[in-house]
Amino acid sequence: MAVRFDVITLFPELFAPFQTVGVTRRAFESRAVDMRLWPLRDHAEGVYRRVDDRPFGGGPGMVMLVEPLVRCMRAIRADQSAGGAPRLPVILFSPAGKPLTQQRVQQLAEGPGAVLLCGRYEGIDQRFIDAHVDEEVSMGDYVLSGGELPALTLMDAVARLQPGVLHDAASHEQDSFSDGLLDCPHYSRPEVLSVPAQGDEPGVEAAVPDVLLSGHHAKIARWRREQQLAITARRRPELIDAARARGELSKKDEDFLSQLTL
Repeated sequence: MAVRFDVITLFPELFAPFQTVGVTRRAFESRAVDMRLWPLRDHAEGVYRRVDDRPFGGGPGMVMLVEPLVRCMRAIRADQSAGGAPRLPVILFSPAGKPLTQQRVQQLAEGPGAVLLCGRYEGIDQRFIDAHVDEEVSMGDYVLSGGELPALTLMDAVARLQPGVLHDAASHEQDSFSDGLLDCPHYSRPEVLSVPAQGDEPGVEAAVPDVLLSGHHAKIARWRREQQLAITARRRPELIDAARARGELSKKDEDFLSQLTL
């Protein structure tokens, strides 16, 4: 069964190229991911199809109105019901939400989908959020102009986990965060590369680490694991703590970390 995303947006034109380029297009071509766009102005009334108004209490910006959103949600629920889809949770992209993680992406990739609510302006009337939103998701500690880019990000992360989307099914298993740690470095040809320096400084010869050329699979696997541990410990130490709390670090891992100079 396809992962279905119903996207409520004021700018549906932002989504068209996403379905036709890159490896994730296979998810849409195969219907493993079903994206349905719901332009919010189609559910607004009046000559100007207004979807926002000034906030009570004053202040800058505009607030998205409840009525168009409710009419849009009714249309989505009716379409889901007619197609035999379950009631999908409503996700709002908001700085106040929980950070999106690979674990949550994996859950969505294995589930029936979600309604993605792309806010704009100063925000959405809280009464709609209280009545209809099941989950708030943040993409980081910064603010965007709207929820469209977060929606695209979430769907890209979900789409690449669908069977047949990546050429190598094991590719996503080696991604950062798939095992709770950051990814290790990767190298390709040539084996030795002259890397130009900036300005007048001489260039340097950079070689692929010998272990990757050894053909010794166990040593390569251990080198990659140690690189993961080192990079994660230096850049995101809280991920090491979380992996340790989950009991996912071996004695070899702990011995390596104890000798690591941060």
